[in-house]
Amino acid sequence: MKHSLRFIIAAALSLSLLSLTGCASSSASTSGSASSAAASASASGAPAKVTVGTLATEDILPVWVAEEEGLFAAENLTAEVMVFQSATELIAGVTSGTVDFAMTDPMVTASIYASGTDVQVQWVTLGADASQGRFGIMTADPTVTSLTDLAGVPVGVGSNTILEYVMDTLFARAGVSADQVMKEELQKLPVRYQAMASGQVKAAALPGSLLALGESAGCTVVADDTTGENLSQSVMISRGNPATAAAFARVWNAAVAKINAAGESYRALLVSKATLSDAIAATYPISTYPTASLPEQAMVDSVLTWMKAKGYLAQGITYNAANGTFAGR
Repeated sequence: MKHSLRFIIAAALSLSLLSLTGCASSSASTSGSASSAAASASASGAPAKVTVGTLATEDILPVWVAEEEGLFAAENLTAEVMVFQSATELIAGVTSGTVDFAMTDPMVTASIYASGTDVQVQWVTLGADASQGRFGIMTADPTVTSLTDLAGVPVGVGSNTILEYVMDTLFARAGVSADQVMKEELQKLPVRYQAMASGQVKAAALPGSLLALGESAGCTVVADDTTGENLSQSVMISRGNPATAAAFARVWNAAVAKINAAGESYRALLVSKATLSDAIAATYPISTYPTASLPEQAMVDSVLTWMKAKGYLAQGITYNAANGTFAGR
């Protein structure tokens, strides 16, 4: 499952993350749920308001394009995009009802559902196939040329994250047994990147923007998830109002068509909104994006199985690919 998240090492990294993040950058009122407000507006004939929570990541580029080019108005919607500084704060925005849509990943979605908040997957935002989005394991040590060189060696990663899932799967693919996969707990991506770049850890699991930044500085990607079986996806989730979700999906599709037809014309927008480092601003690849469709059963099932095995889910949560819902809480 690809995704996403993304991710900031002070000025040097220029917040070049594709994962985590903290306070919202916009100032929406938190009184009452966003979905209730949208439903009321729709019933009155006024434009329904779509409040979208996200991290500063490439996964949400179609929403920024739709916002900039006025595509929401065609579906009688108004939009507010709230950019959060951490995954924890984004989750809080979902559970409190501050946002009615959020860009996240299936792992976070399952955790939100397990904690008692009803959420539904609406569509894949990035990672419909292995070529979209990128997670990988990077090193600054020239003697490390394969994952087998990292067997028994601590690798920087954050526990209970999609990057840990991808890392475990990449090691398994390489034939490294689970008891030889050693982990150094480094939740903050900027800290993790710096620890890898300075040699404090031999390697680190990182998202695409930090992999690109590392490559520009001479570091090496030992393995990534852009080939073979698709491992990671980011998804748009919601907690209500199917009619608004359907209209939002049409806006998404219109923006995707524009990006996929002329991606380079949106480079400045991506660099600004995803706060990409100057070192990669001109060269970072602009992804193609999928039209709105649900993640396949097998994609989510593999994540849920891994979460249960790791102890991150106490319950046997199940996913229904027919409608994007979870059950078993």
